Amino acid sequence: MDPIFFEIGSFKLSYYGLCYAIAFFVGIELLKKEGIKKGISKAVIEDYAFIAMISGLLGGRLYYVLFNYSYYLSNPADIIAVWKGGMAIHGGILGGFIGTLIYSQKKKLNTFQLGDMVAPFMLLGQGIGRFGNLANGEVHGVPTFTPLSIIFKIKPSFYEWYNKYNLLDLAQKSEYKELVPWGLVFPTTSPAGSEFPNLPLHPAMLYEAGLNFIGFFFLYFCLKNKNYATGTVWWSYIIVYSINRIIVSFFRAEDLMLLGLRAPHIISLGMLIIAIIMIFIINKKSWRGK
Repeated sequence: MDPIFFEIGSFKLSYYGLCYAIAFFVGIELLKKEGIKKGISKAVIEDYAFIAMISGLLGGRLYYVLFNYSYYLSNPADIIAVWKGGMAIHGGILGGFIGTLIYSQKKKLNTFQLGDMVAPFMLLGQGIGRFGNLANGEVHGVPTFTPLSIIFKIKPSFYEWYNKYNLLDLAQKSEYKELVPWGLVFPTTSPAGSEFPNLPLHPAMLYEAGLNFIGFFFLYFCLKNKNYATGTVWWSYIIVYSINRIIVSFFRAEDLMLLGLRAPHIISLGMLIIAIIMIFIINKKSWRGK
């Protein structure tokens, strides 16, 4: 798939940029409607969305740079070269929350009320954005004939297996038939295709998109209007996305590593535990009264 949606002269619009533009504008329009219900003006919502977006981008980039500090110590000019890739959603979530905290304090708004409002649309936007990753051939999975015993090991050993055998030879062996029929072969010009040329891969970005859409449905239609304490929807977002990322990270080929483990597993598990504790704390009184 060509990652460029269209181009006029030197101007190029990528599917990646288009997907995230759609995600942002759909999210902000839905957020405005939520703001009206809460007595928050459209202007305040627009300013907030801009602040949250910028702080989220900064957080996502800083997180990625820190986890790849050895490369960026040797190539400091690339720290700002975001067009080369290198964003991390966990850093984006943290950065966006910090932006929300600062803005809410400035405007004398409830931080977690804003968090509850925006949380479902974050999952919706993340789901839409993954189609941009599909077009770019990134955030890809391992080959579909990778054994489950390799995929689900706590200590990722795919690349050990990769280095021990020739994947093209393995693909021809009967014991390594495709585990699923929906593997995608990416162009060799893409990150996925250059790493695994002419091999069907787990479309990990689509796995996450589907899980995020399910999470959006749960937060927006099943949880948002329930009589829970302020902050419950936000912390439920953290739980939902953490579970989604733990699942998808088993299939991803290029996740960041921490202490010999997949960094998203460690970070997501920590966030999951914190979110469960916070939901219990903020709803403790109301649950005791029932």
